[in-house]
Amino acid sequence: MKRILCSQAGLLLLGVLFFVPAVQAQGGDDFFSIGGVVKNAKSKKNLEYVNVSVVGTNIGTITNENGEFVLKISRGLDVREIELSGVGYHNARQAIGASDLSEQAFYLSPRSIELDEIEVLGWKNPVDLVVAAIDRVETNYSPAPNLLTAFYRETIQKGRHYINVSEAVMDVYKSPYKAGATGDRVQILKGRKLLSPNRKDTLAVKLVGGPNAAIFIDVVKNPNVLLDKELLHYYSYTMGETTSIDDRLQYVVNFKPQMLASQPLYEGVYYIDKETLAFTRIEFSLDMRDKELVTKLILKEKPSGLRFTPNELSYTVAYKQQNGKSYLNYIRNEIRFRCDWKRKLFFTHYTIISEMVMTDRTDEKITKITGKNAFSANTSLSEKVMSYYDSNFWGSYNIIEPTESLETAAAKLKRVE
Repeated sequence: MKRILCSQAGLLLLGVLFFVPAVQAQGGDDFFSIGGVVKNAKSKKNLEYVNVSVVGTNIGTITNENGEFVLKISRGLDVREIELSGVGYHNARQAIGASDLSEQAFYLSPRSIELDEIEVLGWKNPVDLVVAAIDRVETNYSPAPNLLTAFYRETIQKGRHYINVSEAVMDVYKSPYKAGATGDRVQILKGRKLLSPNRKDTLAVKLVGGPNAAIFIDVVKNPNVLLDKELLHYYSYTMGETTSIDDRLQYVVNFKPQMLASQPLYEGVYYIDKETLAFTRIEFSLDMRDKELVTKLILKEKPSGLRFTPNELSYTVAYKQQNGKSYLNYIRNEIRFRCDWKRKLFFTHYTIISEMVMTDRTDEKITKITGKNAFSANTSLSEKVMSYYDSNFWGSYNIIEPTESLETAAAKLKRVE
């Protein structure tokens, strides 16, 4: 089998997914579902990547690219409302009962920031703001261990066609933020896959991060990626237009490389909470101007005669504040590249997208994930988990709803298995 092995410079170890024996879904059928689509109240446009959470709990999910979501809630919980929040919008709450609700439309109103709402003069130099936020990491983020439940999905597209869909529910052990990420671990609870049966579609890619993205792309806990004070001088910083997230005002700081380095740098944007100076959201991508240098950095191995050209490598990491502390909430990673053979006229574009949402969290009676059960960067989920089957596979686990295109692709691939 031809193998293309990808890694990322200075950020992540190689890896996709590790599987341990599946467990039964939590709670059986003892839950109800709230589902629908989230829209802009003015334009009526569907809103992607909106947080949807159960008020008074740590349970939540996120809308897909079509603005759709389904949230599963245990009947044993005394809950009365769900809350929706998105970048640049007012939060919205919706009363719920302990019964299923589907195909409901939910609306978020855009928030305009008045000039007198936020004072930016205190941060004339955006570098000073970033440094101040770095200095407050231990104060702003969890001082205690946490066990997160997360849903992870990875898709591979060859051109416009899906050739691989892998999904998993997992536990993520996070040590206190002051301890760094060396003690953090991931354990897969349940997973499934759907692969193209066409041998020409085979692409053995070891993707940056995989489910271990919950460890390595948590850049607040891994400051050597973007938040190392000694590396700040490699970048130029500018203040962006103020916005809001979760009804909290946010400073916006744009950054981009201002000099050449021995390894490609990043460009992107920080969202920093005005009140606490916590990093709320970070969007960044690898600088692709020197394709040769990027290729040397991210391509570890390829067959002789294959030409590999990277086009994009981008990330989003978001945190959610609860009771005065911020916790990891959402991660998205996208890599686009093309492959062609020296003696062939045509090349093929590939897109690999992985995303992860934290669907629950606890800090009580936590047992650290053992090394034996932890995710291994050398094992692929597609090699270990079972194939797709019934729509009730996830039971009461919360997931990211598949988009219409993904559902269509899954239906086509299942027909030819």
